[in-house]
Amino acid sequence: MAPRTALLHGERWPTADFEGMQPGIFNAATVVFADMAAFRARDWTRKDRFIYGPHGTPTTFELEARIARLEGGNNSLLCPSGLSAITLVYMALLKPGDELLVPINVYSANRAFIARELVEWGVQVRLYDPTDLESLAFSDATKLVWIEAPCAITFEFPDIPAITARTRDAGVLSAIDNTWGAGIALRPFDFQVDISVQSLSKFANGSGDVVMGAVTCAQQEVYDILKLCAMRLGLAVSGNDAASVLKGLDTLALRYHAQDATTRQLVNALRGNDTFEEVLHPSLESATGHAFWQRDCSAAAGIFSLVFGDAFAQSDVDRFIDALQLFKIGFGWGGPRSLVLSHGRSVASIKPLHGELVRFSVGLEAAEDLLADITQALRMLPKTAS
Repeated sequence: MAPRTALLHGERWPTADFEGMQPGIFNAATVVFADMAAFRARDWTRKDRFIYGPHGTPTTFELEARIARLEGGNNSLLCPSGLSAITLVYMALLKPGDELLVPINVYSANRAFIARELVEWGVQVRLYDPTDLESLAFSDATKLVWIEAPCAITFEFPDIPAITARTRDAGVLSAIDNTWGAGIALRPFDFQVDISVQSLSKFANGSGDVVMGAVTCAQQEVYDILKLCAMRLGLAVSGNDAASVLKGLDTLALRYHAQDATTRQLVNALRGNDTFEEVLHPSLESATGHAFWQRDCSAAAGIFSLVFGDAFAQSDVDRFIDALQLFKIGFGWGGPRSLVLSHGRSVASIKPLHGELVRFSVGLEAAEDLLADITQALRMLPKTAS
């Protein structure tokens, strides 16, 4: 055998008896079949064999299994982003003429896809008020109800069991965005939700350096529909990115509870400040849906929002944000470093906002340092406005 052939066809080093602290990282496009019988027997919905890189590798299957256990579902599949996980649910389960019900306060990128793609494709869409379930009315065309728990900007928390009781009575599927709950604060399948979507870029990964999403299903038949649609769309994630999220899961619970505790210290310190019209966080008794959060959740994540008084202009609030030293300006949340972002006054919320809204993502810094940072930045606001 020629040396160049031997380099390509030499025997692989066996891995069966090796076990490290982290799962092995397997990257693949082509996957080799043992024989033609194995090739003929391929089934994209099964995980007891390998077909092609986008179908899955030992690394991605390991992550999917751990996400399913975390969420309490039957099976999970990975997507290139949280938004692609959301849109996969829509594209796999809805067709022209079907009706989708979404809450008024639905995530803005989700709303944009609905308005610019789903509606153009002939899917009917109706908004409902998650704080008034009389607005959750089904028609013969209703196929899916979307749940935000909570809205990740204004933090209204819905009555999930009441919503899913209605969907089950009507024979309608329910899907929830559980990025905020992360499988730690909220386990949606305990409340008869059919589908849970997460952006793994947030708390699950925890480092702010991977973009990925996941869809977890209660029923195998729903998973099969989603998996085959993902195949036709060519959705896939790399083994390296999956391994990064797997490492993040090892510390997820510790990080989540630490960020939750720091966030509660901040909101409790800030809620009496006259600068703000509202401090928004589910743990506060003043929060919309606080009783539902208290009943259904074991924690409250690491994000909160401040609504500034009406007298403060956008330029005033921008000056405040620019003065922050520890909170960096950027999209995302759930990472080790704290972030801040202005959402203005045009946020889709249950009730109108009368001032500029700023959302904070709390990292792993000390609570006293973050509070001192906010306090010093508040001095940049004009005295006449307060």
